[in-house]
Amino acid sequence: MTLRDFLGYGESQLSASPHPDRAKRDAETLLLHLIGKNKAWLMAHASDDFAGCTAIRYAGLLERRRKGEPIQYITGETEFYGLPFRVTPDVLIPRPETEHLVEKVVRLIPALDRRPKKVFSIRKTHPAFRDGERTQREGDPDQISWPPRVLDVGTGSGCIAISIAHDWGEADITAVDSSASALEVARSNSEKLGFAECIRFLQGDLLAPVAEERFEIVVSNPPYVPTVDRDSLSVEVRDHEPALALFAGNDGLDIYSRLIPQAFAALVPGGFIALEIGYAQQPAIHSLLATAGFTDIQFAPDLQGIPRVAIARRP
Repeated sequence: MTLRDFLGYGESQLSASPHPDRAKRDAETLLLHLIGKNKAWLMAHASDDFAGCTAIRYAGLLERRRKGEPIQYITGETEFYGLPFRVTPDVLIPRPETEHLVEKVVRLIPALDRRPKKVFSIRKTHPAFRDGERTQREGDPDQISWPPRVLDVGTGSGCIAISIAHDWGEADITAVDSSASALEVARSNSEKLGFAECIRFLQGDLLAPVAEERFEIVVSNPPYVPTVDRDSLSVEVRDHEPALALFAGNDGLDIYSRLIPQAFAALVPGGFIALEIGYAQQPAIHSLLATAGFTDIQFAPDLQGIPRVAIARRP
């Protein structure tokens, strides 16, 4: 059988998968991943023989996808913010919606710069941490400093922290997660993409690992799916992605109710909190932010017009 024949076979197998509309694309993605070639090569060699162990492995990948395993876990990679990220079942698969959160944070950073503009410069890397220790800073820790200190809570694959570092190499970034396995994935991504020196990774519950520190920005894409919605999720999400990174109580607000007050205490005056939020959670998040003392509360929509990012300032 030729490569073209096996692509047709793959498409027919995946027509019975949870997403038959993506059968052709997924069959091609899995084949290209397996043979390590691009689409142009495949088009030029579609008549080549495809048999033996490689064909057997392809059939195995197709079966995993047919049963609903996310294609990102099968290939072990995905793209986020234009960067290639390693992903495993230990981390949530980065969504395009989360790119809106990164974009908002990147736009917030210049507003924190209170240096004379004549000395302003951007460097691609800024080793904020040396030998695992925070570099010493002069001045009041409760005043806005430069480079800005950014805390990514629940970092998962590290996609938010690394994307911010990609655009603002000066930022001192700390990434926290309760999962040791997730942190291993995040560290490997930071090393592969060249940002290991400017991101510090810590394990712990929410802001507990940085209880004595202050930051200019706290950013998070926390779990926000109500547990009562579990059965309505696709099989890919429900049965394969880590529940710890998805669910947050019956109303989806359990993590926000703990995170928001902790973030207020950790922010310097004038600092920002930026959160990804779930569908129809805007009123509840607004209330939690206002109750904690935040002001200038704003919400930004995704491409479907759904409020997706909450931003507020500590006065």
